[in-house]
Amino acid sequence: MRQHKSAAAQRQEPFPRCHLEFMRQVWHEFAARKQGTGTTPEDCPGPDNDTGWNGTPMNDDTPQPKTTPSWRKPPPSPLLKGTAEKILHLQRWTERLFSFRLSRPAAFRFQPGQFARLGLDGPLGSTIWRPYSMVSAAYDEHLDFFSIQVPDGAFTSRLATCKVGDTVYVEKTAYGYLTTSRFVGGSNLWLLATGTGIAPFLSILRDPAVWVQYEHIVLAYSVRQAADLAYRDEIAALPQHPLWAEQGHKLRFVPIITREQLPSALSQRLDRAITDGSLETAAQLALGDDSRILLCGNPQMLDDVRAALSARGLRPDLGRAPGHFASENYW
Repeated sequence: MRQHKSAAAQRQEPFPRCHLEFMRQVWHEFAARKQGTGTTPEDCPGPDNDTGWNGTPMNDDTPQPKTTPSWRKPPPSPLLKGTAEKILHLQRWTERLFSFRLSRPAAFRFQPGQFARLGLDGPLGSTIWRPYSMVSAAYDEHLDFFSIQVPDGAFTSRLATCKVGDTVYVEKTAYGYLTTSRFVGGSNLWLLATGTGIAPFLSILRDPAVWVQYEHIVLAYSVRQAADLAYRDEIAALPQHPLWAEQGHKLRFVPIITREQLPSALSQRLDRAITDGSLETAAQLALGDDSRILLCGNPQMLDDVRAALSARGLRPDLGRAPGHFASENYW
């Protein structure tokens, strides 16, 4: 007597050859209609064309890949959104602090105080991107940046080993709103920085329009050790720059060194110097309604200084509601 196999057993057996041939024909005709005339069976996924339909045993639940997994796709080229620039100069300030100069893309434009996104080649063909504020003037033919080497940092560990002539990618667009153009009114400009946060303010101080716009300019620069006070010679030379020498007397520089005692510098943190009035005493200028204040530094410093300024009755500048102080948020 003829025995009938169960449906489950039948599904586990290879397809009869005649069924496979019929399935190939139907699949090729369907794919050709879907993709347009002129498509050959070899161009279409289907039986014997990398889909798994090669006559091997399979059941109804066998999954078929529909798209290339993302982990198989090559990373996008950094040149899709940036340009490849060369390192022109490197300068070490301390074991961890360094500056670097890049060639400037011909079409790259920025306002003093803005930042660029820089890229370095990473593992497996990837690109690692990080934001860096420009130190250089908007009219310079190069781009200068200031960096600290972060232990085991994916980007800065690579950057610290770069040499003159190595490639760094620069995105085509500049970003950020840490600019004097955001403010309405005001006669006194305060630039408050910690560490590498000095970078955008050096670019702002190289803008001739700023020296004309404000009656007084205060630069407060806070670091831990005296050796960390980078660009001190450049800052000292700023008032004598030929483009604004007539306005050079407007600058008041207040260095702050929190872990050393020097007679020429404050020793308390910026927020405390605002709270106890020592910052105003050192600058010989009062914080008030005519003040416009830009902040740049680590997140904790920004929180503390914003709180200290708010306690003095000063308001954040929100664009839609003009105020007294603003900071950049790219951490």
